[in-house]
Amino acid sequence: MRIVLVDPSRTAAKFVSRLLEARDYDVRVFADGCEALAYIKSDTDVGALITTAEPLSISGLELCWETRLIATSQRPIYVIMMSSNNDDDQLSAALDHGADDFLSKPPAPKELYARLRAAERFGTMQRELIRLATTDSLTGMFNRRAFFEKAKALSERAEAGELLCAVMVDIDHFKLINDVHGHEVGDHAICAVAQALMVERALVGRIGGEEFAVLLDGRGLADALGIAERRRLKIEEMQIDAGGKTVSLTCSFGVSEWRPDDSIDRLLKRADMALYEAKIGGRNRVVAADNSLLAPINSGSSSRIRVDRKSA
Repeated sequence: MRIVLVDPSRTAAKFVSRLLEARDYDVRVFADGCEALAYIKSDTDVGALITTAEPLSISGLELCWETRLIATSQRPIYVIMMSSNNDDDQLSAALDHGADDFLSKPPAPKELYARLRAAERFGTMQRELIRLATTDSLTGMFNRRAFFEKAKALSERAEAGELLCAVMVDIDHFKLINDVHGHEVGDHAICAVAQALMVERALVGRIGGEEFAVLLDGRGLADALGIAERRRLKIEEMQIDAGGKTVSLTCSFGVSEWRPDDSIDRLLKRADMALYEAKIGGRNRVVAADNSLLAPINSGSSSRIRVDRKSA
């Protein structure tokens, strides 16, 4: 675990850092609270802060408070206040300002290690809760909520001028797979498609029962269509085990490109409309939302690009 230690006293900081390093903790020592805060903001691997009540530039209570604001639900940071003043007012003030624990200064080694073991348990549990809250339990990919949370950063980059494309994917005739072969085989099909959709530098999420969304950062429409087509072919070639038998499946794809003054919702909506066109056009095909740029890629063996969407 990486720990930020803040103490204006070089002697005290050296004493505590040696105790931490003796147990193989990764320690970053600061005499200045503002410098420590800036480092915590920049380094997402920081798992704990140990600060005295009186850093040089801001008080230890302020540092606790500011660190707690950084420690969102997505980033657990355990905060320990360390003080030679152990009265009840000091303790309550530390806890009210966001500290998770309190240590006497100088800390007894056994007590320090015990507090840090508690910090590690807390971090492990919180990370597991985050995983459960953001991960689709069947496929292991982002769930709908996490997908849209992560998409915010991509939309900000797209607003700044970077390329961004969306791909909506739906398993063809999925109800038939469930009805004929059972839900266990249907689950295997969903997992296989999810694995096939994993693309480097892409945000991928399961946003419905058999529906997936992909955001391709830094890719234009032509690249996105090519990626979608390669995934379509890969899925078309898959064989799902169904109790000694094999089941084939296909997917339909809709692709859209970020436009000026766009939003993630509108981007995905256009991809979803293209997906609908792929469905009514025969399924197992890739359709572009903007027909003036690139038309649907046909699902036939030649994978021709057609200008007239009606013929796809």
